[in-house]
Amino acid sequence: MAEQETESMMALEVRDGDNTVRFCEGRSFGAHHTVAGELVFQTGMVGYPESLTDPSYRGQILVITFPLIGNYGVPSREERDSVLEDLPAHFEAAEIHVAGLIVATYAGEAYSHHLAGSSLGKWLKEQNVPAICGVDTRALTKRIRDQGSMLGRLLMQNGTEQVPDGIPAGAMTPSGTMTPAYPQTPLLPPPNMHAVNGKLAVKSINGAHGLNGYFLEKKTKEVPTYEEIDWYNPNVRNLVADGKLALPGSSLSVPSLIRLIVSTSKPKIYSPSASSALKHPSGRPVRVVCVDVGLKYNQLRCLVNRGLEVEVVPWDYDFPKLAGKEYDGLFISNGPGDPAMMANTVKHIATAMEESRTPIFGICLGHQLLARAAGANTLKMKFGNRGHNIPCTNLLSGKCYITSQNHGYAVDANTLSKDWEELFVNANDQSNEGIRHVSKPYFSVQFHPESAPGPRDTEFLFDVFIKTIMNAIDDPKTLQQPVSFPGGDAAENAAKNPRLHPKRVLVLGSGGLSIGQAGEFDYSGSQCIKALKEEGIYTILINPNIATIQTSKGLADKVYFLPVNAEFMRKVIKHERPDAIYVTFGGQTALQVGIQLKDEFEDLGVKVLGTSVDTIITTEDREMFARSMESIGAPCAKSKSANTVPEALEAVEYIGYPVIIRAAYALGGLGSGFAENKEQLLDLCNKAFAASPQILIERSMKGWKEIEYEVVRDAHDNCITVCNMENFDPLGIHTGDSVVVAPSQTLSDEDYNMLRSTAVRVIRHLGVVGECNIQYALNPDSREYCIIEVNARLSRSSALASKATGYPLAFIAAKLGLNIPLNEIKNSVTKKTVACFEPSLDYVVVKIPRWDLKKFTRVSTLLGSSMKSVGEVMAIGRTFEEAIQKAIRSVDPSNLGFNETEALMSIDLDTELQTPSDQRMFALANAMHNGYSVDKIWQMTKIDKWFLYRLKGLSDFGHQMQGLMQTYHVDNVPHATFRRAKELGFSDRQLALFWASNEQHVRRARLEAGIMPVVKQIDTVAAEFPAFTNYLYTTYNGVEHDVGFTDQGVMVLGSGVYRIGSSVEFDWCSVRAVRTLRENGRKTVMVKYETLTLHIEDTLTVLKSFNPETVSTDYDEADRLYFECITLESVLDIYQLERSSGVILSMGGQIPNNISLPLYRSNVRIYGTSPEMIDTAENRYKFSRMLDRLGVDQPQWKELTSTEEAKVFCNKVKYPVLVRPSYVLSGAAMNTVYSEHDLAAYLAQAVEVSKECPVVITKYIENAKEIEMDAVARNGTMIGHFVSEHVENAGVHSGDATLILPPQDLDPETVRKIEDATRKIGDALNVTGPYNIQFIAKDNEIKVIECNVRASRSFPFVSKVMGLDLIEMATKAMTGIPVREYPPLNIPSEYVAVKVPQFSFARLSGADPVVGVEMASTGEVACFGRTKYEAYIKGLIATGFKLPKKNILLSIGSFKDKVELLPSVEKLHKMGYKLYATAGTADFLEEHGISVQFLEALHDQDQRQEYSLTHALANNLIDLYINLPSSNKFRRPASYMSKGYRTRRMAVDYQTPLVTNVKIAKILIEAISRNYDMNISKVDYMTFADVTDATAIIPQQPPSQTLEQLLERSPFKGKSVVSVKGYSKEELHLLFTVASEMRLGVEREGCLDILKGRVLCLMFFEPSTRTSSSFDAAMKRLGGETVMINESHSSTRKGESLEDTIRTLDMYGDAIVLRHPDNDSADIAAKYADHPIINAGNGSREHPTQAFLDLFTIREELGTVNGLTITFTGDLKYGRTVHSLCEILKHYNVTIQLAAPAALALPSKVRAALQSRGQLGVESDRLTPEMVAKTDVLYCTRVQQERFEDPELYEVVKDELVVSAKTLRDAKKNMIVMHPLPRNMELHKDVDDDPRAAYFRQMRYGMFVRMALLALVMGP
Repeated sequence: MAEQETESMMALEVRDGDNTVRFCEGRSFGAHHTVAGELVFQTGMVGYPESLTDPSYRGQILVITFPLIGNYGVPSREERDSVLEDLPAHFEAAEIHVAGLIVATYAGEAYSHHLAGSSLGKWLKEQNVPAICGVDTRALTKRIRDQGSMLGRLLMQNGTEQVPDGIPAGAMTPSGTMTPAYPQTPLLPPPNMHAVNGKLAVKSINGAHGLNGYFLEKKTKEVPTYEEIDWYNPNVRNLVADGKLALPGSSLSVPSLIRLIVSTSKPKIYSPSASSALKHPSGRPVRVVCVDVGLKYNQLRCLVNRGLEVEVVPWDYDFPKLAGKEYDGLFISNGPGDPAMMANTVKHIATAMEESRTPIFGICLGHQLLARAAGANTLKMKFGNRGHNIPCTNLLSGKCYITSQNHGYAVDANTLSKDWEELFVNANDQSNEGIRHVSKPYFSVQFHPESAPGPRDTEFLFDVFIKTIMNAIDDPKTLQQPVSFPGGDAAENAAKNPRLHPKRVLVLGSGGLSIGQAGEFDYSGSQCIKALKEEGIYTILINPNIATIQTSKGLADKVYFLPVNAEFMRKVIKHERPDAIYVTFGGQTALQVGIQLKDEFEDLGVKVLGTSVDTIITTEDREMFARSMESIGAPCAKSKSANTVPEALEAVEYIGYPVIIRAAYALGGLGSGFAENKEQLLDLCNKAFAASPQILIERSMKGWKEIEYEVVRDAHDNCITVCNMENFDPLGIHTGDSVVVAPSQTLSDEDYNMLRSTAVRVIRHLGVVGECNIQYALNPDSREYCIIEVNARLSRSSALASKATGYPLAFIAAKLGLNIPLNEIKNSVTKKTVACFEPSLDYVVVKIPRWDLKKFTRVSTLLGSSMKSVGEVMAIGRTFEEAIQKAIRSVDPSNLGFNETEALMSIDLDTELQTPSDQRMFALANAMHNGYSVDKIWQMTKIDKWFLYRLKGLSDFGHQMQGLMQTYHVDNVPHATFRRAKELGFSDRQLALFWASNEQHVRRARLEAGIMPVVKQIDTVAAEFPAFTNYLYTTYNGVEHDVGFTDQGVMVLGSGVYRIGSSVEFDWCSVRAVRTLRENGRKTVMVKYETLTLHIEDTLTVLKSFNPETVSTDYDEADRLYFECITLESVLDIYQLERSSGVILSMGGQIPNNISLPLYRSNVRIYGTSPEMIDTAENRYKFSRMLDRLGVDQPQWKELTSTEEAKVFCNKVKYPVLVRPSYVLSGAAMNTVYSEHDLAAYLAQAVEVSKECPVVITKYIENAKEIEMDAVARNGTMIGHFVSEHVENAGVHSGDATLILPPQDLDPETVRKIEDATRKIGDALNVTGPYNIQFIAKDNEIKVIECNVRASRSFPFVSKVMGLDLIEMATKAMTGIPVREYPPLNIPSEYVAVKVPQFSFARLSGADPVVGVEMASTGEVACFGRTKYEAYIKGLIATGFKLPKKNILLSIGSFKDKVELLPSVEKLHKMGYKLYATAGTADFLEEHGISVQFLEALHDQDQRQEYSLTHALANNLIDLYINLPSSNKFRRPASYMSKGYRTRRMAVDYQTPLVTNVKIAKILIEAISRNYDMNISKVDYMTFADVTDATAIIPQQPPSQTLEQLLERSPFKGKSVVSVKGYSKEELHLLFTVASEMRLGVEREGCLDILKGRVLCLMFFEPSTRTSSSFDAAMKRLGGETVMINESHSSTRKGESLEDTIRTLDMYGDAIVLRHPDNDSADIAAKYADHPIINAGNGSREHPTQAFLDLFTIREELGTVNGLTITFTGDLKYGRTVHSLCEILKHYNVTIQLAAPAALALPSKVRAALQSRGQLGVESDRLTPEMVAKTDVLYCTRVQQERFEDPELYEVVKDELVVSAKTLRDAKKNMIVMHPLPRNMELHKDVDDDPRAAYFRQMRYGMFVRMALLALVMGP
């Protein structure tokens, strides 16, 4: 790549009436000169070389909105056209015709395409065309749209000048200087900003920083100055006649600006090849005269390539006279300018029409000229039509075509004479797009049928023209007839496909979420139902996925919670008698049902809407599909299908290795894989045939690009492509596991439209009606491509495309199924344009998958053709860099963005790059950080270099940011550099890492610099039309907001990416919260990493999310939806922009909860439970203490820091135990351990257990029942709850458990205890909103496992089953909307629901398919029955489980399980099942009289097949495998594989139903034995009728220990608090318990009346702010009064002694708080006072209440004190707070580090005490990084000048120990910094913004502690 020359600035000015407006400044990347012209915008998606050379743009400054300028470079200018040999091959003219170019971003020299000859910038410079980037083109487009085309000028920088700082430079710009152009972009933008940056210098005043710590030396700054030029209006000139382009005001010489004339200067003939030439009967070539008024070369190609000889003549050529009679047709080209300027041409055309000798065809300007020649008028449009997605309706056929256009003038159809009629009209603005003569062969069109750039849908008009010419040659009579067009008659076409009016429509859902089939089908199904309801159709839904939105009230009229399979579908159809059915909105599950019932639908009286089942079968059957594509010449990969293994081997002989195997009728690539040899082929075949009866074997094209198009077609054959996407990863990785980018970034116009045209052709051929997806493989080194597959249904990509574009694909597809034409459906974003258009994107979308492979043991992490991801995120930015950084952060909160990350890969970097895994993005970042070049990485990955260049730019910029701090500080980072970092997508947290600071400090510096994101809309039209959408994203690459902020809505934080443990159920919760708020007239805002858009109502809901699969990101769910990461930074930014009234974060699962405290501490109003209480529930120490106080039991647990300690604890509580190591190398997070040997072996897999990596061990209670409680409280009082029971015993993660509701087997006493405990916990946490508690119960004793103060996974289930929406109740409670407690329920008799987990083990190669304490399920279903057995068996079938018909295999590990299952096995035996068993199980069953056939699991060559378990599984001889592993196994290393594991894995791989839990085996066998008929009953469906009244359940309030009771047993009562010595640990715990109650009381009441009528005297002989105010506030909060005595105004000034002062105060008050400089003052005061004395500091000795509050702070912040390392730094000699805290820490197991100069060292007596207790750790005269790294609490103290007798010593030591943000760079993430305050220089201000800085919160804790102390000492 060529080096970039030094960049210069350029300014854009626009003319607004008589005013000149400096719109922006940016970076010049074209020719360095100034230009003026008309400003116009173009909204196409690709094709900048073609656009720039389009003569129609002559004299115009072009604004291009699409975000890939320069990405694929520019082709060779020398290469000639293969037919028109003297014309360039790749351009529309021999030169660039635009006057100037304006873009948002430019790729620079980092382009990538096999045809690229140079960069765009180099070509522009060659052609002397100026260009500017770094412009908010959206803002500019909106201005042009609103005001009309306007004059503009690009002014080149000619120098700089000094102006006063603070005066704006006169332009709004994101940062034109910082537009990325990799890899050579410099850190700071030359030429003028470096001087400004150099003026920043550190200043200090009296040794302290000023307000920000930094000041400018001079209050001036250097700004660019620009050339001047006059305005230039090209429309006043005849541009076609121009021989050169005048550029007034330029300093360049005129000859250097000479360009070719727009029109040819003399006639020239172009001949076709001999093989294609058309011949006149006379033998001469058929010739067309082309009037060149700005001819695009592709028009010439379209004519010549069709066999015509073309004579191109000048614009003013008198062809009727001079061209002779030897031509057969007249063609008038496109061109620039006002047609009224071309009277001569009009006259010549009129003459030709009068002669009526040949057909005439005009395009664009040619169309306007033909109209004027016919006597019509033309008019100037407001801003014209310039784009590639403009719909035009043919008035003859009624069909709508997508066209490419570029014009500013239009024909006024009202002025056409009666001899002419309109042929085409614009479907959006109804302007004229074509005319034809009613009796002669003349016609013209406004659009460009030759495209280039743009779609080729109307290129057939050239064929129409040629056919008309040939007809006229054959029969001159046709010259008196109008031109005929293909497509038929509009009325006849409409009659062929009349609109359908079904009364009842059945919609099939997709069932439980699984890998490959997730929330996207909840989204698409919901959209379908909304569309049907809008048409007034009664909708019936079948979907057992109870967690979804589509199964909620308000969508379908009736919902069946039944398996989506043929058997149940048949029953529902017979029961409901629907008219029609949709099978394309429920993924592969629904599609399969449609295929199975294909031949029955007619008899059942049901019509399949949308795409026919025959079409679906064609696309699903690999061989049929390949043959179908072959019939239309659409290339597919070389392939053959096979139904047996021998056929597969034969096919490979024909194709050759390597090959890819695909299973037919399989979702998400199930059963697919690559085979390099015969062994791999056989292995894949066996697995694929288990999943499908047929496989397809294809040529492997690994390394090719993978491209996708979403295509829409209606019944009238109108066809559009809605979104084109490019996979970041080359072919070889399933698209569901690949990073996907929209729009495609590296396709040229030729590539893009070649694939688009094929897509349209294929979809028309297949007859798809609705929406489908087509995937291609494209050779990156040529234009060779192959079709991979077509999904003739809504897919995952459809959901992504809908969210990426704002186009509601599913909604539109549902309408199309009713035969509604596309061009009759409105675009709901613009309200005025039609849905028959192709969205324009002025932003970039990046989708990244989320894997949760660490949840599984032995799973392969390698990515291939079978999908493994469980979710995906989507991020939106104005640049690829911005979008991909957002996306990386969205995948997991721990990801900062694209930067070096600690190696997470289990293999070396090179292998990771060559064999991609779920860590691929991190591998790329680490490789670039380690110096790998783009070329090297490309060789290893085949990822397109364009993407790699962008990532390399990010990596290099990150390096530069780290080096920046050598010169600058966070507070004085150059503004341009800071802004550039944000434009590139770097988060504040990332920058804090680079700059050795913290996120909050970076945020503060950013806000002070005025750097905030702007909010942009996703509007489908790139701002061409006004948008009515609240589908939003934020960006730093812009200058103005698209929306206003006046509504102050409630923010609802969504759940973000689907992961195991957080899925569609939280999407349901978010949507229900939003809908509740909207229904109650509340304004709301949602933030998600997903999508909204298109619908404004009278409420404002701001939803925040980033998951493209979900309904919560649907286009009409919220009033304002932000598609953003749920991070502290983005939530605060949106909260600030929206001026939101508050945030609801309890609906989105754990991710929003994780930022609750930081939000709260940033003064964000949180609706619902206080984040401090959320922290109490989530901190195991605090929660455990709370339960102890409440008298609620919990399993014993302990955090241990050594293996020996672990063994001791385990022996104490007895095995089994649950072990949670901090970090396990194998990836296992936690497991159950049954013996000391197992414990040692398991911990050996973990990092050595230590203080840094502790292990938490909990007593595991065997054979206990697990019970789920979902509740809602308001101000701590429970107002609604439901109890569910688990089928499995405790030990199976609640997300994998089978839930029963209402509970069937719970003892009423157990339920009572659970309800009692839930009330106590809700009250103690002061819960307002939802909460969930998991209990275990055994022998009617209950214990709490965990409490989630948020909505839980089971909320949708319990809400729908019980008919009471807990989320609605919770939302009302949180936001103060009236809500009824315990509203009546209406539960039928004989009504049970069972929730069954959905697993995806088949997708996860190698994963052990067992359940345990780690969640493994990806989804869930729920069904209803009269008994739990009936409900369960339906639910199990709904997960895809096949009930056994004959053969059942048993392998039971433990004796206990054998005994427990024996009665069930006897039932199977009696029912006549053929039973097989492994060795131990067979012996046991035979002993008990049950005959079984023995099977052996060993792989033995001599083994007879009838005894081989593996043979039985591999040949599908087993219908059900019950494998119950022994429970005394820990998770072994991946290298160990037991027989049980191997057979379980075989069962999954060969699709054999598998059961691995004894309780599940029992309920399944019992259900089978009951032989249910499973007919439709009233419990199977919900109609969402109004709930009838029933008796309300009023809870009894439980007795609990009150605050009064705690105070009554106070050991502090009436006692002085002089020293910390003498207090026991129990007394301290009581103090802290009461302090927690005080905090709760203040939160609820504000003030308490505990000390009402009491008086506290405060006497301070030393200055005090915090302590005195704290006691004053504490006493007043308790209802008491204070008497404050200031020593300087007291009698001590007259000589009064301390004793007398104390005696005096003792007469007035009930207690005295004293601070005095004398070390013995507190003892003296206590001696002379009758009331309690509280020591507030006695000299340098003690400060007991500070020690209490310090200890309380540590407990509240970190949960516990035990096991911590506490580092004291600063003045330890005189620091009385340190002395007291050291004393009180004797009660705890802590390590204390000391960092102080010798002169300020800890007193020897205090140090000796620490040493004697074994608490003393490292001592140093300074704070070392090693000490900081070990520290949990860093306690800083002020060097107190007043304590020094020697002032010189104070000056020496005062600045030696300074803690700053840099100090904390090595500190733990969850440590805290404390300081008793006030401070001087020892604690830098930049620490204040660090969330670990607890010293201000310390003061608040202090008030609660002092409240508690006063109440305990002074209480009644």
